[in-house]
Amino acid sequence: MKSIKPGRGPSMMGAFGSVIAIIFGILWTGFAIGMGAPSIFGVFGALFVLLGIVQFAYNLKNATGKDRFSVFDITSSNEEPDPLNQRFGRKDVGDNIESKASSDTEFCPYCGTKLNEDFLYCTKCGRKLPK
Repeated sequence: MKSIKPGRGPSMMGAFGSVIAIIFGILWTGFAIGMGAPSIFGVFGALFVLLGIVQFAYNLKNATGKDRFSVFDITSSNEEPDPLNQRFGRKDVGDNIESKASSDTEFCPYCGTKLNEDFLYCTKCGRKLPK
């Protein structure tokens, strides 16, 4: 199975953005409770903090982890397996198909552009292809 992995830079920026969201949620909750606002405003702030924590963990894992979660399935699983498939014991269905098929096309692991098998560099992003 093939998958597109999120970039480490954008994932780290997402982690920093999540920290800002967590701080905002804490301030929102504190101000809402301090001003005597209806309890729904405090609940909203708490949910904001909770979502920020989940997003921070997800983005930090993708920025620093060896095996990143895939956004779309297109990178060969033997290059970098999807951790969710490993966690839940799912074997990638496309692996057997890929090994049996003799295709002369592949995809750039950096930008996802369709390429011929004999290309050394990607025609779109210009990066050297691993062989």
